[in-house]
Amino acid sequence: MTIEEITARICAFRDARDWMQFHNPKEMAVAIAAEAGELMQPFVWKSAEQSEKVATEKHDYLAGEIADVAILLFEFADNLGIPLENAMLTKLARNEERYPVDKSKGSNA
Repeated sequence: MTIEEITARICAFRDARDWMQFHNPKEMAVAIAAEAGELMQPFVWKSAEQSEKVATEKHDYLAGEIADVAILLFEFADNLGIPLENAMLTKLARNEERYPVDKSKGSNA
């Protein structure tokens, strides 16, 4: 499925339940942050090595939380009239300019 097809399915789910009335920009941004917090929770106070184990052990949970973030993000972009594919490609191109391989490879600076 394309981004547009997935977004249409998300919006159809929302609209069938008459939830658009609750999906103003502030609520959508808050919901994304809340779901991202749920995604981070299993990793709190874990070392890099421990986080690898958590990622394996909680794979299904993490998949669900990633999906929650993505669903909200796809809808939020649609609600704001932001073509998500274009926004992501534009941002990737900008990041490629800001972080050229020859200056960035192997560095987290």
